[in-house]
Amino acid sequence: MSIPATVVTPPLVNELDIVIPTIRNLDFLEQWRPFFQPYHLIIVQDGDPTKTIRVPDGFDYELYNRNDINRILGPKSSCISFKDSACRCFGFLVSKKKYIFTIDDDCFVAKDPSGQEINALAQHIHNLLTPATPFFFNTLYDPYREGADFVRGYPFSLREGVTTAISHGLWLNIPDYDAPTQLVKPRERNTRYVDAVLTIPKETLFPMCGMNLGFHRELIGPAMYFGLMGDGQPIGRYDDMWAGWCAKVICDHLGLGVKTGLPYIWHSKASNPFVNLKKEYKGIYWQEDIIPFFQNVTLPKECTTPQQCYIELSKLVKDKLGPIDPYFEKLGDAMVTWIDAWDELNPSTDGATTAKVEPSKSK
Repeated sequence: MSIPATVVTPPLVNELDIVIPTIRNLDFLEQWRPFFQPYHLIIVQDGDPTKTIRVPDGFDYELYNRNDINRILGPKSSCISFKDSACRCFGFLVSKKKYIFTIDDDCFVAKDPSGQEINALAQHIHNLLTPATPFFFNTLYDPYREGADFVRGYPFSLREGVTTAISHGLWLNIPDYDAPTQLVKPRERNTRYVDAVLTIPKETLFPMCGMNLGFHRELIGPAMYFGLMGDGQPIGRYDDMWAGWCAKVICDHLGLGVKTGLPYIWHSKASNPFVNLKKEYKGIYWQEDIIPFFQNVTLPKECTTPQQCYIELSKLVKDKLGPIDPYFEKLGDAMVTWIDAWDELNPSTDGATTAKVEPSKSK
């Protein structure tokens, strides 16, 4: 008599949302079906809200367009970017799950050097559920990985690590380059698969890419605001950079960890470098002041939540970066509006009433 196979429940299936910003039909989900189908999707439709976005059958999802964003947030919708992938952070706002994985619609399943398909989501979950080591670098990289450990000389007092708040994945094929690098290396492709996960050390910034990203929403979600980008703004393609700089400074302050490395996805589409240059050129210039600003930020010890940290950071943005361009005054105000919206949709006090959130389409 045959014995029924054991049913294996995917990890965190009731604790994680997958957030996807898009302007097109989501046919790419077919390749991800074995890995994504058990999970709930939040789709944020950018651009024309009257356009119908097709989602393959069998996926559990909510879809929000610009009309939904305006209806749900009212005047606070001004903090959500339009005609830019920064709109994805609306999905972070309305999710009620503990963890978020976000991916772009031009990203597909990659293969490791042995030819095995990579379950990117499972690797992000592993990264988030194992500790990070931001205070002392381990030369064998991730000490919690099978077959690795802490090397000789690593302080025993630091081996417990800290909670991982952000898992930053990488990409094969089309690298995430800025426009000038795209222009001088138009045919360059990333074929290097580095089988490693590293904790980014404390007080070290990094360029965060939003196309393959996982994070602990309850611990760092309020800091994962992708800024004011796209339509009506003087800058684009710095949405994930801004969120990464803000979130890393706040993670350092709160004693949380950030990892980068595995998993890889296959990035299939190179964006137009000339269009990108128009979006990026002010950011390329401004970042020479923005980076030193974040490197020197000190948050008061009284700030013990990501919301408190983010409000304090918004004040510093207006004070220190405002003289560079009026955009930063506007961005500082939007940061406050974002936290107001977060608290409205995610009340933390007992007995508080949660604002009603209904998508235009769900399945």
